Amino acid sequence: MTIKRIAVLTSGGDAPGMNAAIRSIVLAAHHYHIEVIGFYHGYNGLVCEEYIKMAKPLTLLDVSSIIQRGGTILKSARCQLMHEERGVALAAQTLKEHNIDALIVIGGDGSFSGLLALKTFWSGQLIGVPGTIDNDVDGTDYTIGFATAVNTGIEAIDKIRDTADAFERVFLVELMGRHSGHITFNVGIACAAEQVLSFENFSSENPTQELQQLAAQINEAKEARHSSYIIVMAENLWPGGAMELAKQLKLQADIDCTPCILGHIQRGGSPIAKDRILATKMGVAAIQAIMDGKSNIMVAEQDNAMYFIALEQAIKHHKLVSQQLVDAQENILALTAQTQC
Repeated sequence: MTIKRIAVLTSGGDAPGMNAAIRSIVLAAHHYHIEVIGFYHGYNGLVCEEYIKMAKPLTLLDVSSIIQRGGTILKSARCQLMHEERGVALAAQTLKEHNIDALIVIGGDGSFSGLLALKTFWSGQLIGVPGTIDNDVDGTDYTIGFATAVNTGIEAIDKIRDTADAFERVFLVELMGRHSGHITFNVGIACAAEQVLSFENFSSENPTQELQQLAAQINEAKEARHSSYIIVMAENLWPGGAMELAKQLKLQADIDCTPCILGHIQRGGSPIAKDRILATKMGVAAIQAIMDGKSNIMVAEQDNAMYFIALEQAIKHHKLVSQQLVDAQENILALTAQTQC
C-alpha cells in the first residue's frame, strides 16, 4: 500500500519536546513525499466540527523554528467524547473523509487508549509516540518531556533551598507525576532533598505512622544542625496534597512547614537537549514504522536504540521507579541520621 497522507495530533497533558516530535515527523514524511495533516486540540480535532475545520497540511515552513519551543503548535486537550463509542466513530469518520492512511498520536497512556479504540472503526495504521512528563508509559526508558520536567523541578528547588537556608526553614515541595514517582525521585535526589516521599517508599495504609516517623526525622535533623530541610513529595500521595500534609505536621507535631506546589510550571519551558534529541529520534522512527507497514504500536527507546512496543503493552502501568534510585535515597537518609547522631 502506498502511503500518501498521514495525520498527527498531540493529546492529553502537554510536554516539552512535543514540537520537536512534530517537526521530525513532518521532515521525515517530506523525505518520503508524504503529506502530513495536523489536527488541533487533541482528539477534539477529529470529533468536533469547529476543530475539524482547523485541520491543515503541515509544511516545512510550519515546523522550521519550533524545536526550541515548549507546548505544542497543534494545541492539546483531553476529549471526553473519545470515551464513548459515538465519539470514536466520529473520529474514524473524519480520518476516512480526509483520506488519511496513518495516524500518529503524541501523548500518554490515555491518548494511546484512544488509538486502540479506533481499531474497531478504522483500518489505517495507528502509531503512538510517548509524550508525557510523568514517564509512566511502559516499554520505553524515557518519555518526551520527562527530562525537561525534572530539570525544571531541580531549578525551582535550588531556588527554594536558598530561601530555606536563609531562614533555616522546612519546605515541602509537591511535584507532578500523577500516580508515578519518577519525577519525584529524580528531582529529590538531584536536589539533595532530605526526604523523598513517593508511592515507592510511602505506605498509604498507615498514614498516621508515616506522619509520626516523618516528624521524628525532621525534629532529629533540626536538633542536630541548624539548616534548611527540604521534603519533596509526589502529587496524589497524601489526601489534600502538600497543603494538608503541612497542616498535619503543624497540628500533630508542631512543625512549621512551608508547602510549595510546583504544578504546571513543570510542563512549560523550552525542552532541554535530551528531550529534543529523543523527540527527533522518535518522530523519525514513527514515519519509518509507517513505511514498514507497522500498526498498533508505540515508538520506544531502550538503551539508546529504537523499538516498537504493542500499544496494549505500553498502557499497562508496570513501569516502576528504578529500585537503585529508591535504595540510594534510603541509604542517604540512613547515613544522614547516623551523622547527626
